[in-house]
Amino acid sequence: MFKFHIFIALLIPSALALHSPSGSNDSLPYLWPLPSDFTSGNATLSVDPQLSLAVAGNGGNSAIVKAAFDRYRGIIFKHTSGVSIFEQIWGRRRTFVYDISELKIVVHSDSEELQLGVDESYTLFVSNKDAQSIIGEATIEAPTVYGALRGLETFSQLCTFNYETKDVQIYQAPWYIKDSPRFSYRGLLIDTSRHFLPVDVIKHIIESMSYAKLNVLHWHMVDEESFPLEVPSYPNLWKGAYTKHERYTIEDAYDIVTFAKMRGINVMAEVDVPGHAESWGVGYPNLWPSPSCKEPLDVTKNFTFDLISGILTDLRKIFPFELFHLGGDEVNTDCWETVPHVKQWLVDQNMTTKDAYKYFVLRAQELAISKNWTPVNWEETFVNFPEGLNPSTIVHNWLRGGICPKAVAHGFRCIFSDQGVWYLDHLDVPWDRAYRADPLEGVSDFSQQKLIIGGEACMWGETADASNVQQTIWPRAATAAERLWSKNETVSGNITVSVLPRLSYFRCLLNRRGVEAAPVKNFYARRPPTGPGSYLSLFLWCSLFTVRTMSIYLITLLFFCSSLLSSLTYSTSTLPCDFPICSFFCPGD
Repeated sequence: MFKFHIFIALLIPSALALHSPSGSNDSLPYLWPLPSDFTSGNATLSVDPQLSLAVAGNGGNSAIVKAAFDRYRGIIFKHTSGVSIFEQIWGRRRTFVYDISELKIVVHSDSEELQLGVDESYTLFVSNKDAQSIIGEATIEAPTVYGALRGLETFSQLCTFNYETKDVQIYQAPWYIKDSPRFSYRGLLIDTSRHFLPVDVIKHIIESMSYAKLNVLHWHMVDEESFPLEVPSYPNLWKGAYTKHERYTIEDAYDIVTFAKMRGINVMAEVDVPGHAESWGVGYPNLWPSPSCKEPLDVTKNFTFDLISGILTDLRKIFPFELFHLGGDEVNTDCWETVPHVKQWLVDQNMTTKDAYKYFVLRAQELAISKNWTPVNWEETFVNFPEGLNPSTIVHNWLRGGICPKAVAHGFRCIFSDQGVWYLDHLDVPWDRAYRADPLEGVSDFSQQKLIIGGEACMWGETADASNVQQTIWPRAATAAERLWSKNETVSGNITVSVLPRLSYFRCLLNRRGVEAAPVKNFYARRPPTGPGSYLSLFLWCSLFTVRTMSIYLITLLFFCSSLLSSLTYSTSTLPCDFPICSFFCPGD
């Protein structure tokens, strides 16, 4: 019995420690997404609330860098200015020497061009005082301003406000981080046709994307339900908006693109043709084949393609990103055969409706390419006519698995958004299923792997508006963000232990930054908490489920063994230890 009591005395405090208020595992780096390579120590450094910026390199004086530093300084020092209210009232000032008083940012290139494949790598070094220096050092070095932005995000996540000392600290220093993304395209789709999202809401989404190092906002602007965007060349198009108050001016769109660029995020516009376009005909009824056949758009009229060309010309002045999404999905051509003039055109052109679908998609691609855009199309275009697509086409997978391997085998580039894992409106997809998804699954050839440019989490808007869009996006979009940024090895092992605590912590970080991220372990995404508790209450119980459950079972068995030992009338020295757990406590073992 002696060994039993000793073990219980050691085990119970350990089990209780799992539910400590901090709820953190010091062996884990609480960074999201996980950097490519890093080392850390065991020192704690204080950070001066008057942290200053020093810049170097050809791009050090970039307005993008300076604005980002100011943003992150506001985030890091949200709770402190260095002087407490009591010190102000009583006129007493602490004499305190901070370890980190300056952040140095070195940017080698002065180019601020933001395109697919821009270098987002960076190194971050945070050191403590040593024999050579009486102060600590924090330095970010990057080839481009966009790498510097990613480094600033990581630095901000290293900084933690200590409520006891009321200062900002960096734990586990010194840190050396050498980081770069696994994929160049790391996207999030928003849908402003099914529900209008105000400009400030879109900006809030963009801001939250930067926290997870996502770098493409796929703006599904219009669809069959509404056409909220102003197109100067065809001003009646936005008559297809829900109301005159649910619209985006050209200035709004430009503002969103500019706001995103300051955070290292491209905006890829989508105008989905020839299906999903019923709203277009509200302003221009001639686009409808007939009053009873409102989509697909009328393939027979030059006016249809003139209008598409006008849209592309106007949008090219606002959206500098090289990719433009032309949709092409879910095209039901049945009604084309019921409209007399379309049916006759098909006969004259010796086309089937499938041929006409292909004709429409390829003609739209030609228009986009003529505006110096690279066309992106949903996977149905590749499935139906892979031989006809322009070789520069990027195939966007969504409907079924195994599309990207087939697309890259044909020489096309591919974006992964399998609806079974990365469609955020599918509320029953658990975090771990989303996390285990890999865009490179089924592709072993290195040259073909390079054609998969990345992936995208999709926030379709049928059941999401300004009231709930953020808690539907987050934190599940963060799983895609880490899989697209970090090494594939992060998925190895027990992700409930290695990933879930960090994801739960990142969800709390989003909440602290004003992002309405839902609990990680909700059975259905975006549902509110089930009762009172900490940010980390579910994490403390669920993320350490294996350890906690084993501890509870072990304690139960130990008490069972204790009762068994006490109730037996014969000597413990002759106790037959048939139970594996009980045998641990048998004398002489």
